[in-house]
Amino acid sequence: MIIKKQTALRGELSIPGDKSISHRAVMFGSLARGTTRISRFLEGADCLSTISCFQKMGISIERSDREILVHGKGLHGLAAPADCLDVGNSGTTTRLISGILAGQNFVSELNGDASIQSRPMKRIITPLTAMGADIVSLKGNGCAPLRIAGRPLHAIHYNSPVASAQVKSCVLLAGLYADGITSVTEPVLSRNHTELMLNYFGAQVESSGTTASIHPEPLLEGRDIQVPGDISSAAYFLGAGILTPGSEILLKNVGINPTRDGILRVLKDMGADITLMNEKHDGEPVADLLVRSGALHGTEIGGEIIPALIDELPMLAVIAAFAEGTTVIRDAAELRVKESDRIEVMVENLKKMGADIEGTPDGMVIRGGRPLHGAVIDPRLDHRAAMSFAVAGTVCDGDLDIRDAECVTISYPDFYKDLYRLGSR
Repeated sequence: MIIKKQTALRGELSIPGDKSISHRAVMFGSLARGTTRISRFLEGADCLSTISCFQKMGISIERSDREILVHGKGLHGLAAPADCLDVGNSGTTTRLISGILAGQNFVSELNGDASIQSRPMKRIITPLTAMGADIVSLKGNGCAPLRIAGRPLHAIHYNSPVASAQVKSCVLLAGLYADGITSVTEPVLSRNHTELMLNYFGAQVESSGTTASIHPEPLLEGRDIQVPGDISSAAYFLGAGILTPGSEILLKNVGINPTRDGILRVLKDMGADITLMNEKHDGEPVADLLVRSGALHGTEIGGEIIPALIDELPMLAVIAAFAEGTTVIRDAAELRVKESDRIEVMVENLKKMGADIEGTPDGMVIRGGRPLHGAVIDPRLDHRAAMSFAVAGTVCDGDLDIRDAECVTISYPDFYKDLYRLGSR
């Protein structure tokens, strides 16, 4: 994909549905009794992997342009899959479904692409094993493929060493099948979509500080789910609107859950012109985001805010390269075990463009304000890196060539079309 310099990006966009919420709606709908209707479901490759896995376990799921219908069979209604469950590139599918599979009465195997086969799964193997689960990394390296033989589970209180919604959700979902109340305590609160949605379906999840607890064997009932726009996908257009001169973009119906809104807080701290409009707080909070172009200054990003913007850090690295002054990103070692080593990918490619950036073990130091130029970008099949560099291409001098650019279909199939539509006026 060749990205050319733009001016005056203007218009409004309805951001695709939230990836995290789309995954969970299918999973919890499958474990509920009755039909769950999901509107604005994200038709990205990761979420389609979740649908495929549950279809292989006997769940009828209908897809149309308007909605997804999940005909759930209850907590104990899943059937043994005839073959391996293919999770594709989806860490969310892998880790959350493992908690569900641990409590079933059948054996299953999970596997995915090369990226999934290198991503750390010991972080879920450890707590599930403590609950009595039989879960094995078939290559013995703590990664997929995984073999899970379902069995009765014991309730635990797990002190997670990482603030990870995927780890927390995995343990809570296993707790649905445990013999008592299961709890997870995190060092810092991660996104809480699982807690909110499980309660909406009828589970009893209690939260206090950084601890979430779940009661076993609830009666889950099918629900109607309106998926808000994904703030992680909105991040690229926030960046494009801020950095591209003369721009004004309205992003409609974006989720602003306080465990996910870190990018809004950081951008405002950097001087961004972002206005929240039409705020609604019904379950998952949403708002329209109006962003206008303007000058930014560097900042420090670290500590408790990191889990609230971990997926947006590649875009923030690009924004920081154009901002005046120095931006320091720290406490983000988790970036090294995402779809790619995102610290390495961002540093390597931004340097190609002329940025003054260096990587650290847990982040980056970016000395912004230098003019950037086009280059050949290798995002290493990482959708978030590819979209971040596409935004950089709208601002830098010369053409930006993004290799394997189709990887954006993981979370935002129409990304390039939406980006160029804003610039075509």
